[in-house]
Amino acid sequence: MEDERRVGSGRLAGQVAIVTGGASGIGAAVARRFAEEGARQVIVGLPDEEQRAASLAKELGRGRTVFVAGDVTGPQTASRAVETALERFGGLDVLVNNAGIDYSAVHVLDSDPAFSRRVMEVNFFGALFMLQAAARAMTASAAAGEGSPSGAIVNLASRAGVVGVRSMAVYGASKAALISLTRSAALELAPAVRVNAVAPGATETPMMRTWIDEHEDPAAFEATLTATVPLGRLARPEEIADAVLFLASREASDVTGVVLPVDGGYTAG
Repeated sequence: MEDERRVGSGRLAGQVAIVTGGASGIGAAVARRFAEEGARQVIVGLPDEEQRAASLAKELGRGRTVFVAGDVTGPQTASRAVETALERFGGLDVLVNNAGIDYSAVHVLDSDPAFSRRVMEVNFFGALFMLQAAARAMTASAAAGEGSPSGAIVNLASRAGVVGVRSMAVYGASKAALISLTRSAALELAPAVRVNAVAPGATETPMMRTWIDEHEDPAAFEATLTATVPLGRLARPEEIADAVLFLASREASDVTGVVLPVDGGYTAG
């Protein structure tokens, strides 16, 4: 197993990653980028994403990609994902907490209590459980002198967690909590584990496209949306994946506790 972990080339050569919500959107873009850079991966997603994940695994190489079905709001999903990484690939070097659900176009006074709780369960507690399970394995590996010099955890936050965004109060609160977790965990887990976050802006994902298309005049709404972005367009999932790759790689070996905006300048003002 030790020899297998040295095989490959690229910035993540020989490394093992877990990517939650990795079957579509930004998560799938991250998985593809990681595969290009030599990583072997455990993709975590809901059971109904298994067919999509199987297609992605075939694309990336079945022997290099494994799917774990489960809801991240249950700590047992995190445990199974980490155990799978250790058993199938012999270690764990990187965790990408990408799984999340949206709650947009809702006034704070109209936010549904049950769904608001669900948003926090997925976007914050799901990431917390994954971080805890992964960091324990990474810390044990560091203490034993195995694996990477330091593990890397990258949380997918949001522009809405950095600044206030109308009609996204609950969603933004869940991502702000994730940002706070990122900074505190970076202090507590150093030097064995680096913890950073990427804060995407409006990004061209299936979820975003569905939201745009639900409006009476999708083209007009998209124009209004992109007008708020200094670079004047939606981000591409691949651009978010590049930022995640940087923070996961050894190129960011002295970077921890950082929240990197990839939002076309939205939060610059």
